[in-house]
Parts: sequence; C-alpha cells; structure tokens
Amino acid sequence: MRRLFTTILIITASFKIKAQETSIVADSLMLKNQIPELGFVVVSADSVLELKTLGFHRIDIKNEQTKANINDYFHLGSNTKAITGFIAAYLVENNKIQWTTKFFDLFPSWKKQSNPKYLNITLADLLSHRAKIQPYTSGLEFQELPEFEGDKSEQRKQFSKYLLIEKPVKNNEKLYNYSNAGYSIAALMLEKVSGKTWEELIKEIMKKKLNVDVRFSWPNKINLNQPYGHWIENDTLKPLLSDTDYNLSLGEPAGDICMTLPDYAKFIQLNLQGLLGSDNILKAGTYNFLHFGLKDYSIGWGNINNKEKQLSEHSGSAGTFFCYTLLDKNKKLAYIIVANSATQETQESIFKLLNILRKKYGK
Repeated sequence: MRRLFTTILIITASFKIKAQETSIVADSLMLKNQIPELGFVVVSADSVLELKTLGFHRIDIKNEQTKANINDYFHLGSNTKAITGFIAAYLVENNKIQWTTKFFDLFPSWKKQSNPKYLNITLADLLSHRAKIQPYTSGLEFQELPEFEGDKSEQRKQFSKYLLIEKPVKNNEKLYNYSNAGYSIAALMLEKVSGKTWEELIKEIMKKKLNVDVRFSWPNKINLNQPYGHWIENDTLKPLLSDTDYNLSLGEPAGDICMTLPDYAKFIQLNLQGLLGSDNILKAGTYNFLHFGLKDYSIGWGNINNKEKQLSEHSGSAGTFFCYTLLDKNKKLAYIIVANSATQETQESIFKLLNILRKKYGK
C-alpha cells in the first residue's frame, strides 16, 4: 500500500491579508444576492492559500449559534461523482475490477430482461456518461418511478434493473449524455466486486484511508445546527427543513453527500498532487485518467485539455446548495466555492468570486 503523503496546510500572513480582501467582495455579493452562507478555498499541491466561510446557516435566523463555521458541512451535489469515480479507481488499482469490465459480465442473469442495446456497457462508460442511460436529472423523473423496497443498496439494485429495461438516450451527436442514473448502475458494479455497499466503501476508503469525513444527505439532517439548504417558495428564499420529504437515495452515488470545506479541500488537494505527478492513495497516472482520460468528460470530471489549458471542473446542486470545483493543472491550483442556496443569482455570484480568486492567485 502506497503511503499517503501528509498534506501541510500553510496560511501565511500575506495570504491572510488577501483573504480579508476577498471576504469583503464575498460579503458584498452575499448581501446583494441573498446568499445565506458561502465558503471558498484555494489550494496548491501542498498548501491551503485561502479558506473562509461567511454568513449564516439559515436566512431567517441570524445569531451566534447559526453563524458560519469553518467545520460546517456543505452538500456537494454532483461533485459526489468525482468521489464515486475515485472509489472505482481505488478498486481498479487493487485489481477488483477494470475500467473495461462489462456490466453484464458481473450480472449475466440480467441480460434476458434488459434492453440489448446496453449489453456491452462498461464501468468507464457508466462513469463517463457514455452508456446512454436515461438522465434522471430532474425530480419529476424520480417521482414517476415505481416504489422500490429494502435498504438503499437494494433499492438502487431495483432501480438499475428498471433503468436497463428503458430505451437508451437517442442523441448520438454528443460525446457523452449526462446521467445521474448511470452512477447508480456503476455503484452496483463496485458493490458486486467488493462485497460492500457503496456507503461502506465510502467509509472504508474516504474515512479510513483518506481520513476525511463524508456524510450522506443534507447537513441539517446530521445536526440541526448545520447549514440549511434554501429554495424559492412563493418568490421568497426559504430554508429547507430537515423533515422535508426530499429523498435522493436512489441517486446517492451521483450526488447526495456532504463534507466540510477542510475535508473536501484535502480530497481535491490529493487530486491536484496526482495531476502534478505525485503518487498518493492513487497513482499519478490514475488521476490523469480520472480527469483527462476521455475528451470533455472523463470519470467524474468535465475537462478542457489542449496546449493552452488543462482544466478539470464540476458543479453540483440538488436545488438547495451549490458547489463548484476547478483544478487548473497548468497553474498548479484548485478552487472550491460552495453556498447553501442554488438560485441563479447565487450561481452568478459564485462565478464572479471564482474569477476574482483566479486573477489573484493564477497569475
């Protein structure tokens, strides 16, 4: 087992001054666009250059108890895909499965009842959105599903059977067709070869080997004194209460985990180290495949890869939080910005802040 390099987190006095300047801009954007809480991180391969959370857990209750905290959890949405891809890579490196493993080689008894157009789909196809699985990117698609029984893993198994009976996506012009549901099928493959549920793999690999804490579902379901997601009701931004009937367990491997900014930054920093040629939990070549192995979208990461730019990125939102992550291989930097709302104004603010951070550090 390769030794995980210890990441030294260094914030110098000059970076603290820069952080104060950025905080003023972020505060202004939050006030103007009704963003309850916002956090941002800039990392190099061996340092945290800037790390800050601002605002409050809820827009309707602003006091010392609900004030933003560096250890607040934020929902990552579809940035979960990079973590599922990371777990798949770990199993590939440990010879449990291959990127080219076909789904029906692991589940041969499913062939007869499945659409024959899916017979050759592989693990890499599913994780890179090239298996033509229906998207399931809207709540309406999930609402129209039949009820599945059992624990999360069993429900995803039934969901996968349902998906593989459906017609594939028809669009042949795109290199990939984005699908949350494809990640549920891929997770089933990882469970089959490991003998563990996807949730158990998260705990084994992310928590034990990387020493980062990963939780499932919304932060305020962990603890009421955590950030609340927000959405628009009757033209007003309101917090999503913890007992709201809003279940993403069928698509959990695609987009239903939350992490603190320091822990998520550690995960992203490992990816950046790998892209810059250092082995850690995974080999450097594996990281390069995850981010740039396939054009436009590889394994959990969208990308731009040419002579001028080598960028990998992903945004994630289930409608009440928003997370954006960018790794700039050429500049040797990574950026993370999160918020506990996902309105159009919030997203525009996040990208304005991103541009400011990139101008500041990416010179």
